[in-house]
Amino acid sequence: MLNGCLAALRQTGLLLKSDPVLPSVTTLVAGEAIRGSWWGHPAGSLIFQTLQQLAEHREVLFVKLVAGKDTLVHRSLWPEVYAIGSAGEAWQRAGLSAAARALEKQVAKAGVVQASGAVAKELELRLLVRCEQFHTDAGHHSKGLEAWPRWADRVGLDARRVTPSEAKAAFEAILPAAKFPWQVDRRAATAPSRSRLGT
Repeated sequence: MLNGCLAALRQTGLLLKSDPVLPSVTTLVAGEAIRGSWWGHPAGSLIFQTLQQLAEHREVLFVKLVAGKDTLVHRSLWPEVYAIGSAGEAWQRAGLSAAARALEKQVAKAGVVQASGAVAKELELRLLVRCEQFHTDAGHHSKGLEAWPRWADRVGLDARRVTPSEAKAAFEAILPAAKFPWQVDRRAATAPSRSRLGT
């Protein structure tokens, strides 16, 4: 199944880890769309094995690019991911908590930081850091948060220059029906509602 998923990823550039509508690894492996958790599906163990192999593949990057979900991005589109992640645009900063801003500075200074919880997820969902999930020796879930410049150097990122606008347009052209993080109006999400204001 690995080869089939890689072929699809090379062709489209993007695959979701799991989604009942958009192209996804779970659908490719199971041969059908899976709604809800794929763990209980008869193909669950094969899905898990395939995802593990993809996570270790040199052509694959996992980021929360579509609807806050794990999205596999082919290496040919890594310059686009880097352009967006390192841009520091308004959609990435609006409503960012003080704790998240402090953690982002820590990652920028150290290059990579181990973190978990809501603050780490806040940075991950805004693509402000590159994130990799792992299990600690104690068996807990944690994340390695990596500064985009460090990641780019480590993977030998293609020197091709892409503007954030070009990068966003490229992803939107691949999956026009998808919801990307820069399309979220964070000001509206954080603004008090009329009912709470008593009007």
